[in-house]
Amino acid sequence: MDGTAPAEERDTKRQTTALLRARKHRNDAPPPAPQHFYRTASLPCPYVKGRIERKLVTELSGPEAGGFYNELSRGGFRRSHHLAYRPACAGCNACVPVRIVASEFAAGPSLRRVAAHNRDMRVRIAEPKASIEQFRLFTRYQRSRHNDSEMASMTYGDYRAMIEDSPVATQLIELWGPNRAILGACLVDVLDDGLSAVYSFYEPDEARRSLGTYLILALIEETRRRGAPYLYLGYWVAESSKMAYKSRFRPLEGLTPQGWDLVDP
Repeated sequence: MDGTAPAEERDTKRQTTALLRARKHRNDAPPPAPQHFYRTASLPCPYVKGRIERKLVTELSGPEAGGFYNELSRGGFRRSHHLAYRPACAGCNACVPVRIVASEFAAGPSLRRVAAHNRDMRVRIAEPKASIEQFRLFTRYQRSRHNDSEMASMTYGDYRAMIEDSPVATQLIELWGPNRAILGACLVDVLDDGLSAVYSFYEPDEARRSLGTYLILALIEETRRRGAPYLYLGYWVAESSKMAYKSRFRPLEGLTPQGWDLVDP
């Protein structure tokens, strides 16, 4: 990593600085310690063929990590372990941070059918603790959906670190079937304005249940139960079929240069 950045990345840093300045004035607290941001090396983009991906990253640590991450989330950042990141690719802004306005969500006919088909499922809110049962499900999912990815070769220790290594408030949303087997799970960060989906996985042999879709419906319901407005879903990329499912959930907001606004994928 290096500390230099082109114009696009400097714009991202200016947005983050503005967020921190607003946080300081709102809380009337002493200014936080300087926060360092770094740019990752160039790698092939996993979403758009032929493009190069770079990220802006910063470390989350200390007693103020949760509050700092709340502000970063509203600026389009995501979390992986103890790092917050967002795309910072020169000449490309295809990755649009999106969030569902859970407080105004109304399921359409197809989503209502998915909910009805999973009426026998139990949704469980759990602490972020890894288990062998979860890991076996995670491994089946990876080998079925992402067999050529690095995650497919993760050990139990790797998986445990992903679930438990978090400097911010984190929980697991689990799906349990009628046979008392875990069929799906999503790691979520708890924000002051909602939930942020970090990573989800589910039973690949239960395709008819549309468990990925049902997990999002469960997250929306949990967000509303908490009285929070938003469910953050990460990035939507118009040119990536992997991201198409996110457009099914409305109203959907995207982060633009002018701020969060409704989008119509």
